[in-house]
Amino acid sequence: MRRILKLVRRARRAFAGLPSLQEPGLKFACLSAAVLVLLAGPASSQEPAGLSPVRKDVTPKDQRRVESVTKPTTDFSKPEQFELMQGGAGTSKRRVNADSFSHFSANITFEEEGTFKLGNAIFRKNWVSSPSSTQASDGLGPLFNARACQSCHLKDGRGHPPEGSLDATSMFLRLAREAGTAEEKAAVAEHRVLNFPDPTYGSQLQDLAVPGLAGEGRMKITYQEQPVTLGDGTLVSLRKPTYSVDDPAYGPLDPRITLSPRIANPMIGLGLVEQIHPADILAHADPDDKNGDGIYGKAAIVRDPVTGELTLGRFGWKAQAATIRQQSADALAGDIGVSSPEAPRNWGDCTEAQVKCRAMPTGVQQRLGDTEAPVPVMDLVTFYSQNLAVPARRDLDKPDVLAGKKAFYEMGCVACHTPKFVTRRDAPNKAQSFQLIWPYSDFLLHDMGESLADGQKVGEASGSEWRTQPLWGIGLTQRVNGHTFFLHDGRARNLTEAIVWHGGEAQGARDRFAAASAAERDALVKFLESL
Repeated sequence: MRRILKLVRRARRAFAGLPSLQEPGLKFACLSAAVLVLLAGPASSQEPAGLSPVRKDVTPKDQRRVESVTKPTTDFSKPEQFELMQGGAGTSKRRVNADSFSHFSANITFEEEGTFKLGNAIFRKNWVSSPSSTQASDGLGPLFNARACQSCHLKDGRGHPPEGSLDATSMFLRLAREAGTAEEKAAVAEHRVLNFPDPTYGSQLQDLAVPGLAGEGRMKITYQEQPVTLGDGTLVSLRKPTYSVDDPAYGPLDPRITLSPRIANPMIGLGLVEQIHPADILAHADPDDKNGDGIYGKAAIVRDPVTGELTLGRFGWKAQAATIRQQSADALAGDIGVSSPEAPRNWGDCTEAQVKCRAMPTGVQQRLGDTEAPVPVMDLVTFYSQNLAVPARRDLDKPDVLAGKKAFYEMGCVACHTPKFVTRRDAPNKAQSFQLIWPYSDFLLHDMGESLADGQKVGEASGSEWRTQPLWGIGLTQRVNGHTFFLHDGRARNLTEAIVWHGGEAQGARDRFAAASAAERDALVKFLESL
């Protein structure tokens, strides 16, 4: 009703002063027609493809199939059909080992395997400072956090906090502040920017630099142990981190700047996530909690920097990126200091205040393009990132795993960790087309409470909101990455701690887990370890 009244006022303003429309009956008819036109939108325009509330890629028959197969199960006596293949037909069934996150999708073509391997080579290569004789690898920094993509995404898996050493390669600090002026607030509201970087240090603390330049400083973490007693008397110790910057090399940070620690996310299944139809993600959104279950779920609306259209963010800890290509470009520029057509920042994250950094040579080779990672390089990196296979489930028919799955549902974890989706029929690559996948995420933003808040707003996401993390592959973290550090900053040292840290919208599920028997909690963890 509020929208209709607003449109009536717009129509009245449009017709104001026109003498030919002063006849009451004619005026009413024209106003009514105008409102209908405004409701429908411009005749030549269509809703942004990235925000379509209806699937137009499937027939009504297909839609019924999708709804049937993605319906939450109520039978926990045996595995569901196709549950083993949690990444659809592309699922990797290779032997479980430290390379379990590094296999290509099982259903890509032989020719595509070659493309994947070329992309893997770029993902693993070390970039070097300019100028250099290896021109194809020029462009590192001048300020940076890592020399290769693989340095952060260890074996294509999960990063970790710098435990017992100064190695913070797979974890960094995002620097940002909220909008202050009316102009800045308008820019955020119109999705032209996500937030505002530090005027000196930029959007990320770079602890490394090329020869002749100083790194920006070092991330410092201090932990305070917090004991939590569960319902049966079991004691769980949570470590609460505090973050600061040691030895800032370019003066103090802006006092309005917030520090948001982030570990690198696993790379598996990204191409499948990219092909979930926005209608299926938006269907789970309930920002006004109309069903009264205490779970809100908010879509992260972002503006595609290439097309300029509003679309659905689904990648990154705060769902700030809409596509894998853009996420890759932002990481190359921010983490390594390598520019691309999607992020044409030849000095990476160096700000105008860092004059010496801006005076450093770049790795741009004009014969290859205007950026350090031109289109062919981005094509390969993107294809590689889109086709890292999800490993097959393990032990999914064991009684304790099935019991843990039942507990996962009954405790309410599936309210955010949506088990299943069917990808688009019109996916650009047949390998990702119409696949039943099991990511266990709704890819929406949820308020996780003050305990997990970083205080940093990122577009639609508030300082306490995070994207629901996909859970597929989580049980292989120890095998692949040699650790079990979870959550956005790796504060949780195991899955139990990760669950107990949940708050906000997840408080109810967390409390039910805490109140459960040790056997129920162990079973739920076994279920997670089977994913």
